[in-house]
Amino acid sequence: MKILTDNLTWIRFAFHNSLRNRRRSLVTVAIAAMGTAGILLAGGFAYSTYEGLSQAAARTTGHLIVGTPAHFHTEEDVPLQFGIDKAPEIAQQLLSDPAVRYVLPRVDFSGLISNGDKSTIMLAIGVDPQAEFAVKGPFLTIKEGDILQANPAQPEIMLGDALAKSLKANTGSDLTLMVSTVDGALNALDVKVRGVVSTGIPDIDKRLVYTDINTAQKILNSQRVSSLGVFLDNMQATNAAQQRISHLLPAMKVETWLDEAFFYKSVRELYNRIFGALGLIISVIVVFVVTNAMAMAIIERTREIGSLRAMGTMSSELIRSFTFEGMFLGATGALTGALIAITIAVLLLIFPVQMPPPPGRSIGYPLLITIDFTMYALTLLGMITLSMLSSGLIARKTLQQPIVDALAHN
Repeated sequence: MKILTDNLTWIRFAFHNSLRNRRRSLVTVAIAAMGTAGILLAGGFAYSTYEGLSQAAARTTGHLIVGTPAHFHTEEDVPLQFGIDKAPEIAQQLLSDPAVRYVLPRVDFSGLISNGDKSTIMLAIGVDPQAEFAVKGPFLTIKEGDILQANPAQPEIMLGDALAKSLKANTGSDLTLMVSTVDGALNALDVKVRGVVSTGIPDIDKRLVYTDINTAQKILNSQRVSSLGVFLDNMQATNAAQQRISHLLPAMKVETWLDEAFFYKSVRELYNRIFGALGLIISVIVVFVVTNAMAMAIIERTREIGSLRAMGTMSSELIRSFTFEGMFLGATGALTGALIAITIAVLLLIFPVQMPPPPGRSIGYPLLITIDFTMYALTLLGMITLSMLSSGLIARKTLQQPIVDALAHN
């Protein structure tokens, strides 16, 4: 109880001392607040970017991708060489898992697409149109026409917008797909353009073709599928579901969306380095500012400190007082910075700001700042701890001065 009472006394003493030179304290608090807000806003932007990229990657491939082991690591000599047989039966097994919402088959193939006058390379995907485009949501933009439908009488496709411009095609245009079948023979199929889409990545949109899975299997002369995309009820269930499905299908290989998300991993690694360095620089600046403020406060009160020491006040008690003073300055600045960051994050939701397209993309994105409790807690704790340490160290160094010299200080 006595220790608690003593600490409360010194806390009150430190609080009043921090108000003695309000201008200097205000500048210190302002710099700590700006530093804290800068770290939180930069971290929130990085978190928001990670979340957006992870959602885009998961909606493109599925949270889990089920395929034969060779499909992931061996180059195919002919289409569907390492495809999945009896895909509908396997899909029913996967749907028995409580975390699985959708199982979408995919047929990946390549070849040529022609308008009669011009032919160009295509990278085509056979999908289940009823579920595929509903799952992709905002990560696929329909530029023209309608969503793909399974139409046995008239095979239809959707084109990437850059490919449509290259072929001078639009909704209703007649084109021809030319591919090699699973037997190595050349096959061709006349199709009609149902719509034009954009993924936001020009390099993909220059080659992208969507068709329904029956049309893809028909032109390839096979009932196999390349892989099964497994979509879960939430991202956090990915690792647990991977283990369960690997047990359920021992002959298959199950990869997560992260294994296929090369762009996401590159961006995350880059941002971690950039914002890690930024946070370190801001932290060093805050430490120097608080240290300078405490050094000035100690120098101004040198004679007062000498008097207190002459009256029997222990150096450890004075160090404790200055540490608490640094804590007040750092905590006030950190909390103010957190409030600024939260305010800006909320305002961006009310008044959206559109960012320009990043390199390699053709579509901008809204500027969002994620408010992550763990990041806020660690940042506030770090700022307060650094302020206390810097104050305590400068006080300890100054209090080594002899009492006589302190009393004679002008």
